[in-house]
Amino acid sequence: MAEHAPRNNAHCTIPDDPEQSTYRFIIVAAKRARQLQGGARPFLPTSSKKPTIIAAEEVRRGLVKYEIPGVTPPLEEPAPDTI
Repeated sequence: MAEHAPRNNAHCTIPDDPEQSTYRFIIVAAKRARQLQGGARPFLPTSSKKPTIIAAEEVRRGLVKYEIPGVTPPLEEPAPDTI
């Protein structure tokens, strides 16, 4: 029987970031995959044809922007006038 090289499953991993929620990652990636299935263009070049794999990679790299309902983003302070 031929030896098989171990597969790299990096594209299947969920980020282990304490600042982020695993549930949120899955929901955002699923919504992005639906957009890709509907004809949206990927944000990055990829060899994969599967929208779920592409969407997960885009979310993992922070290319998909999303808002959390009920949470207001921090206000940016205006730049001080320079003379």
